[in-house]
Parts: sequence; C-alpha cells; structure tokens
Amino acid sequence: MRQAIIKYNHVECGILKELDNGEYEFTYSEMHVKNHPDLFVSFNMPVRKQPYVSKRLFPFFDGLIPEGWLLNIASESWKINKLDRMGLLLACCQNTIGAVSVHPIKESIDA
Repeated sequence: MRQAIIKYNHVECGILKELDNGEYEFTYSEMHVKNHPDLFVSFNMPVRKQPYVSKRLFPFFDGLIPEGWLLNIASESWKINKLDRMGLLLACCQNTIGAVSVHPIKESIDA
C-alpha cells in the first residue's frame, strides 16, 4: 500500500492511500478537522472526519500530476509508467505551485 502525507501550506492536513484492492482513500487528520475546518484541499472534498474513498485517483490529486512534455520527462526520468498515477503523484508533487503538496511515506521493510 502506497501512502502520502498531504500538506496544506506546509502543514500536514491528511493522508492519501492507495489501498491493496486498488481503491484510493483520503482522510483529513484529526488536528486538521479540529483546527482548520475551512481549509479543504478541494471544493469536492470538504473537511470532514470520514474518509473519502474512490475507485480512481481523486481528480484533484490527479490534476497535480504534470502533463505533456513534463509528464514525459518525469515518466522517463523516474521510470514510472504514465498510467501509474499514484507513482507519478508521489514522485512529482512534493513542490507544487499551489497550497497542496504530496509527500511520500516510505514503507518499512519487515525482516
């Protein structure tokens, strides 16, 4: 399962997960719900305690991924298939232009 910390203006606001069944889940952190109920990542995803679940990567997060020639460069540089939207999001979206950024959570390897 791949995961990312989602930050709003450099402050953690939630966790995005690619679940083992292929679905995606975004959950706002408890602190964000409590302290920043009006700072949502997207109009379609207002702040709430319940997770958002989708069979496809949420359009807002998909929209952060580069397009065109920049997508080609990213895909070739990191050897990521252009259809691997979560992989591209994790690789390319730590320093976005807007308020929201995506920071991969490194998976621990059990020995």
